[in-house]
Amino acid sequence: MFFVRTATDRDVEPLRSLLTQSFHATYDRFYGPAKVAELVAAWHSSAEIKRRIQVKGGEYLVADDGKRIGGMAFAAMSEKLAKTAILHQLYVHPDHQRQGVGRDLFAEIETCFPDAEILRLEVEPQNAGAIAFYEAHGFAEVDRTTNCGGPDSGIEALILEKPLR
Repeated sequence: MFFVRTATDRDVEPLRSLLTQSFHATYDRFYGPAKVAELVAAWHSSAEIKRRIQVKGGEYLVADDGKRIGGMAFAAMSEKLAKTAILHQLYVHPDHQRQGVGRDLFAEIETCFPDAEILRLEVEPQNAGAIAFYEAHGFAEVDRTTNCGGPDSGIEALILEKPLR
């Protein structure tokens, strides 16, 4: 059984391993292993994970069973959009998917931003499983981008939002 808690600096390397495995399992079929390895190196380095754990106004959660981390979620208040929290990441280790880990992480993360009226995220348009998960949790498509994850990434994504009030 996994319990959701706030991540600490001790979690950096297990998180890096989880994100590497989850990213390859999710995105290799869309972008190829080489591109995914490039994204992992840029977005999931130890320094980047540590930075996100320490983001002011952010919440970095892990699902922990005492032996391993089975999933993670990271969200923070938007610097550009009023009263909007951005769910930057929600990943579950491939061995623990469809066991309620993502649901538990999501249930906790959506309560972490009492001043937010909207929760927003970006998702790969071909990732039907993730889209179905988010739609089942009240999200709807509001826009699209060609720069998922940052400026000039060239990665397409759907932008989904959920009202929090």
